[in-house]
Amino acid sequence: MFIGLPRAPQIAAILVMCLALSFSGGAVPPAAAQDVAPGVRVERSLPEVLEEITPAVVNIAVTSRASAETNPLFNDPYFRRFFDLPQMPQQRPRMSAGSGVIVDADKGYILTNHHVVDGASEIAVTLKDRRRFTAELVGSDKTRKPIHESVHFWAKTTC
Repeated sequence: MFIGLPRAPQIAAILVMCLALSFSGGAVPPAAAQDVAPGVRVERSLPEVLEEITPAVVNIAVTSRASAETNPLFNDPYFRRFFDLPQMPQQRPRMSAGSGVIVDADKGYILTNHHVVDGASEIAVTLKDRRRFTAELVGSDKTRKPIHESVHFWAKTTC
């Protein structure tokens, strides 16, 4: 079909065919909305549900202490004396973040996964409207099975 044509017209013809095929697929009318299951109708759209739920989702910023990794040579007394090294800090601050869900806004309870606040020395919660609160750990349960992720409950302490 394209054997006798120079190279540029061949490429142009292929592009025109691809363009025509891409537009022909869009001419088919979209399928009508269908029921989720026979007899069950979806009452609200996903954007409506998300608009209602997202204010309950919070950002959690955690500061904890992590042991500082040092080279074993720094612990050797002869090495330390030779290089006159100062005492190295044994712990350093570690920042991490996660998310949580407000389960009782009146009491200030927030639910999050155990690993988010495990070992936390400071916990800060930021709401969708950018208000920030300091939080304290109220209770935890890290014995849950992985499918039910262990959780911590904690409350706002300052506004």
